[in-house]
Amino acid sequence: MAESKNPFSQIKWGESYISLALGTLVILLAVTLTFVFARNKTFDKINTSESTVELSKPGGEDLDTYEVKDGDTLWSISENLYGSGYNWVDLAKANNLSTPDVIESGSKLKVPEVQKITAADIAQVQNNSPSISGNSYKIIEGDNLWTISVRKYGDGYKWPELAKANNIPNPDLIYPDTVLKLPQ
Repeated sequence: MAESKNPFSQIKWGESYISLALGTLVILLAVTLTFVFARNKTFDKINTSESTVELSKPGGEDLDTYEVKDGDTLWSISENLYGSGYNWVDLAKANNLSTPDVIESGSKLKVPEVQKITAADIAQVQNNSPSISGNSYKIIEGDNLWTISVRKYGDGYKWPELAKANNIPNPDLIYPDTVLKLPQ
């Protein structure tokens, strides 16, 4: 009777486990390096968006075109041209950009004359609420200190001043019909 040969009988298990461990280590190292390289390239693109933009031509005329530089985004270009990133929409519309998140270095953009859009303008449109004047405000259902601060001061980050001026220990708990003092 012939003995059947087991293909695994010739494997030296000690060497096999070491090879497996080293192979796994090499694969993990390659994946980690690929991830770090890709992440750093993305980070470099973000950091290169700090470009200086000349807002007027040598003769003092208004700027009517802008040449896109490496790392530019419509938001960063809008911040440089108008002082507000929110005007990126105006740049996209003026240039008929179907994919505004993709702009190529070297392309020329038309720069429309538009009014600066602020965070307060955006909040007012979103809330469909008028700005607040005066030195007091009666809270209505759905208000929070952030939106009240935007409507009053044009800056949501002023909500801590509202909380302090009104001795509000928990800014998440404000109630309708409460009258707030609005510091100037």
